[in-house]
Amino acid sequence: MLRKVVIATIATAAVSSVALPGLAAADPIIGTPPPCVKIADITGPDFEVKQCGVSDVDQYRAGFAANGGTHCGPSSLYNVLHYWGHEKQAPVGWLTTKVRDLDPRNPADYGIVTNSIGRIATDSKWSVEDGTYSGNLRTAWNTATKPARDAGWSTETGGISTTSGPDFAGELAKKLNQGPVQMWYGRYVAGPQNSLKRDGGHLVTVVSAKGSFGGDFVQLRLADPAEAADHGKPGYLDTQSAYETLAVTLTRRSVYEYLPVKDDEATPVDESLQPGTYRSVERWELSGTAYADQNKPLVEGFNWFTMSPPVG
Repeated sequence: MLRKVVIATIATAAVSSVALPGLAAADPIIGTPPPCVKIADITGPDFEVKQCGVSDVDQYRAGFAANGGTHCGPSSLYNVLHYWGHEKQAPVGWLTTKVRDLDPRNPADYGIVTNSIGRIATDSKWSVEDGTYSGNLRTAWNTATKPARDAGWSTETGGISTTSGPDFAGELAKKLNQGPVQMWYGRYVAGPQNSLKRDGGHLVTVVSAKGSFGGDFVQLRLADPAEAADHGKPGYLDTQSAYETLAVTLTRRSVYEYLPVKDDEATPVDESLQPGTYRSVERWELSGTAYADQNKPLVEGFNWFTMSPPVG
């Protein structure tokens, strides 16, 4: 039996217990309606961590290129900023826009939330072809948290790959205990010589984790900006979907990966025609009902974020 340290969280104005008609549905993991109960057990050998007050914004929005098809990075980072703005009252945002003043589930705030996700995309050097890179998203975090640092807060961020150390899941749990993390996975297809080849990827926000330090399995709950019950239905690009969290399991895998050569558009030669390389690498296979129809999803790493208020 896992030990559980439970901390009751106080509902803020942005996480209202009043459901917006047709928009907000109860999700006890992220706290809609509140209260949510935080869990913080990282004393080992098992861990269980749950964060409350994390938003679940949609990436698909009218006005974005390709309707937001590659805006998973900025959207999942907005969820992280929402937590720090609402749960910790940190003054994160841009110019006069502060995340703690916005409720993504309020139709009146839909436009400015969309603009805020767009600002994160700009700060992270988003492109319609490649989406965003993990390091650039940490840069966007630093931009959005500058108002907090100007007010005396301290902030930190970093990235951890599945190849960074022997206990990826344990590190995820410890960083999640400080605040929600942004996890990314690649979608893999069959490559030459019985290998796997990356064919795109996706970013999500992790809100809970349960497993064992040094183990080969971990259970997560995700806020996924691409998954919603009303996806594809009339009006879905103009409204915020009901919040939900998705249950997934990660399993440690050794992967034989094929790395094709990328073409350098600055040269007259097509480098992509050259033979690629192979490597054996550790990944964590993601499985869950919402991901059953995707190419093999293999988790590659996560960004972590933390803040501390002024002292005194």
